Amino acid sequence: MSATPRAVELAQAAAAAAHDKLASDVVGLDVSAQLALTDVFVIASAPNERQVGAIVEAVEERLAQLGTKPLRREGQREGRWVLLDFGDIVVHVMHSEDREFYGLERLWKDCPPVVLPDGDADGTAPGAAAPGVG
Repeated sequence: MSATPRAVELAQAAAAAAHDKLASDVVGLDVSAQLALTDVFVIASAPNERQVGAIVEAVEERLAQLGTKPLRREGQREGRWVLLDFGDIVVHVMHSEDREFYGLERLWKDCPPVVLPDGDADGTAPGAAAPGVG
């Protein structure tokens, strides 16, 4: 079992929005074989609470453009680890220190990665052709 095309599309859009707000270490993990609740985790880091909030807002806005709103939002008040549950994907935006401490990638190390945009100006995934090229 692997993530649905819709989940991958949403994860890529969430990653692009996070990169737009200068998120670091944005990764996607296909957790569909391990969890029945969601297909993809997107994990992003920020150095401070204000930037965590900006990334969360950008992700919500981008996914709203794709017709998806969060079913649940956790941790907004503290601003160090915000979880956005969109059903098909769950986005974790974490303060860099908390991300290192909790190590979600270590916990889900058996899950395959999801190819996400790398944050370059053209928004392409690593190794992919730029829009209009090819």
